[in-house]
Amino acid sequence: MSRLGQNGFLSRREAILLSASAGLGLSVSSADAAEATKPSSHPQSGTCSTPRSAVAKTTYGKVRGYLSDGVYTFKGVPYGEHTGGDNRWLPAKAPKPWSDELPCLVYGANCPQTLHAWTAIEQSFLLDWNDGWLSEDMLKLNIWTPDLNARLPVMFYIHGGGYSFGSSYELSAHDGAQMARNHEVVQVSVNHRLNMLGFFDVSEVGGAAYEDSVNVGMTDLVAALKWVHENIEHFGGDPDRVMIYGQSGGGSKVTTLMGMPSASGLFHRASVQSGGGGNIPTREQQKEVTQLVMKDLGLAANDIQSLQKMEWSKLIAAGNAAVAKINPSGPPTGGPGATGKPRVGWSPCVDGKNITMRSFFDAAPEISKMIPMLIGSVSEEGNRMSYRPSEDEWRAGLAKTYGDTKADTIIAGLKKNYPQKKIQTLAYMCSGNPGLNGLAVRNNVAKMAGLKHDLHAAPAYAYYFTWQTPILDGVPGAWHTSELQFCFDNAKHCEQGTGNTPQAQALAKKMSTAWANFARTGNPSQPGLVWAPSDPKHCQTMVFDNACRMENDPDGEVRRALLS
Repeated sequence: MSRLGQNGFLSRREAILLSASAGLGLSVSSADAAEATKPSSHPQSGTCSTPRSAVAKTTYGKVRGYLSDGVYTFKGVPYGEHTGGDNRWLPAKAPKPWSDELPCLVYGANCPQTLHAWTAIEQSFLLDWNDGWLSEDMLKLNIWTPDLNARLPVMFYIHGGGYSFGSSYELSAHDGAQMARNHEVVQVSVNHRLNMLGFFDVSEVGGAAYEDSVNVGMTDLVAALKWVHENIEHFGGDPDRVMIYGQSGGGSKVTTLMGMPSASGLFHRASVQSGGGGNIPTREQQKEVTQLVMKDLGLAANDIQSLQKMEWSKLIAAGNAAVAKINPSGPPTGGPGATGKPRVGWSPCVDGKNITMRSFFDAAPEISKMIPMLIGSVSEEGNRMSYRPSEDEWRAGLAKTYGDTKADTIIAGLKKNYPQKKIQTLAYMCSGNPGLNGLAVRNNVAKMAGLKHDLHAAPAYAYYFTWQTPILDGVPGAWHTSELQFCFDNAKHCEQGTGNTPQAQALAKKMSTAWANFARTGNPSQPGLVWAPSDPKHCQTMVFDNACRMENDPDGEVRRALLS
């Protein structure tokens, strides 16, 4: 997904952070901002060492990590060269080999991006956000492993934030130590090029060398997966059991990878969480952006050197301005899978070479038909704490977007299904506002699972995360990204969102076990919790809550009201 108002996807950051400023009108001190960019939390027991055993080989040289509570950790491992200057918009180049041990002890840089305004206080608290630092030298991986000499399944996580924002360590939930420690897997996360640096077509500006420029943000991920294929054995991983998974924009990256010929064979399971199936533009549409940017900057049509020398913030500002001029006015609605004419901007496009289809929007790709999938969403996808409607205000918003009849059906259905929830929380499940919509995302889950089923090959396992946080009086519900705290087994690490209650701990154990089992075998079932694949007739779905259970199409009647 990409930034709100720039293309046909909704930015997770817009959905869960920036939009809150409209109602809160709050500001944050510089001390608060510094706290927001703090490093991730230290190990709970405080045991940390840098033994000689925490050294691993790679194709390019040895890397040195650290050992913390039984987990070997390597952060900021290079899988590509610096992407700035003359390398801007070129395919990722292999790292230059090094002779000494490379210290890989801290997270690397994040792709340059426009950081969110620190006005969404409650969301920022729930998420424990970390902006990190920015540089075009960002092609780095992070690895957590319990055993450098094993052959364990690999869980390769791709961050959200659309295709414009975010990073591998933006949320506390992304920390992979617990998965390695408790589930005998090798956990990996990745940074790659985003926004204009990853999805800007300069093929007509710079010539044939830049043929892939419009999708280098995705070919970076292919390069990272190739690095894993070639090197993960040295970290205790099995290159023949690699699971890719991502949330929000990361889910969309997963479905895109599943249709990319160059990624075929590099992964063996896939999980799509609150995203996926994007209505991406054509290459011709993206070329319009380039033409307008060159005109607005007063550059000659072939002046690639000036573009590569330009400071990134000025470049991104010019790109965002061009996108705003080309796209229809007003933000998109509905979130991932939304129909209509594709919006241009910072997302992949169908270039006919690297990306040949709108994967899981038009069809499930044949090239990945043997890849089993997890596909799911959370109930309160549209949470923004600044939206505090009365029932009349909620109804008015729904009626404006969907009409009176649908508004009444949605309200009656949700109140019937969730009589204990406050109006504010129900409104986060479906409102008439632009942005993410829990019921619309549920419809997209059902659509994608159905497309996968139609291939009559590997199964799709659907889930619906409905666990309600006790934090902030329970009003946030199951907000966008909230399931990550559980499938990463981080109930304690993310106690600002989970409360680390006994119920949260129990659910985290079940969900993280399901994700690890899926990585290991392609089946997420566990003793006492058998998970059946989904089919279009029954829409079998695992509901994750205090009482986990299989249901046929939970909230099906009310979600289908949006389709009528």
